[in-house]
Parts: sequence; structure tokens; C-alpha cells
Amino acid sequence: MLYGGVAAAAGLAGAGAAWWKFQPHALRGEVSAVAPAAGADTAVSAGDAAAAETFWSLSFDTPDGKPLPMRSFHGKRLLVNFWATWCPPCIEELPLLDYFYQENKDKNWQVVGLAVDQPSAVRAWLETKPLNFPVGMAGLQGAELSKTLGNLAGGLPYSVVFGASGRLLYRKVGKIKPEDLGLWAQLK
Repeated sequence: MLYGGVAAAAGLAGAGAAWWKFQPHALRGEVSAVAPAAGADTAVSAGDAAAAETFWSLSFDTPDGKPLPMRSFHGKRLLVNFWATWCPPCIEELPLLDYFYQENKDKNWQVVGLAVDQPSAVRAWLETKPLNFPVGMAGLQGAELSKTLGNLAGGLPYSVVFGASGRLLYRKVGKIKPEDLGLWAQLK
């Protein structure tokens, strides 16, 4: 019975640690309610840096077949949202993301939606509810890309924020809230 209790406690501790690790919070102290103090160490892990570097080298097709190279957004703060037409929380947050983009595009912000979906479904959806920010067709490879950027469970919606330097600053699994966007708007 003692061994069973110890095993149960160890299992709960492991589950708690895993829960904390994958919560949508700042990466290694990089993001707080205010910008980091001047000179603060905001280094990311080598894995995060490599994933970010790979991301910037990618290009996607837009729903109308034009290229959408990610490097064209380098130098801006970039919010990338992985979504799908069959994902209700994804669809619910898109108007909020569109509003954020409209309000912040003149403040060196860019939003990009990467659709983890069939092109025909995305085109049909965008015909009825157009977005002001660019959408790239990531398809099923988008799920793998989101995993390299920290979405280990592969859930949607999933968002990442890059700083103007191209560094990965923040990640979030699940529906974005206005509070998230308020925090991210303060990032450099």
C-alpha cells in the first residue's frame, strides 16, 4: 500500500509538472505584463532558436495561389495563428485577430493565419468571412510545423508571437483572449 501511495504521488507530481510546462505562458521569462527590463537576459533555447530560423525560411501559398514567404514579415512583430475551418474556437477567435491586426498594423505588427485545412474549405470560408490579414495554406504539414514551434499536443487553435528580431517570444495553445492580445501588443 505504501508503494502504491508513493507511485500515485509521483504520478501526480509528474502530471502537475507537465501541465505547468505546456501552459500558455511566457518562454523563460521573456514576456511579462510589461516589457522586460533593459539588459534583461531574454535568451531562448537553442531548439527555439532553430525552430524560429526554420520558420523564417518557409513560404506558403495563399488561398488564391500566390506565394506568402515568411521572411517578408521579418523586422515586424508577428503573430502567427494556426487554425482550421472545422475548429469552432479557431473560427470564433478570427474576428478578434482581424481587429487586432487592423488596430496594430501601423505599429509594426503583422498577423498571419496558417490554415491547417483543405484549400477548398478555406477559400469557401474566406468568401463569406474575409480577413484583412494574409492567410497561408499550411495543410497537414501545418500541424507538424506547429509542433516544432512548441505545440507538442498538436491542438488548434495555436498561436506564436515573434519579436521584430525574429525571435520566438510567446506561444499559446487554445483560443486567444483580448487579455492575451493586450499583453502581446506591448512586446518589442
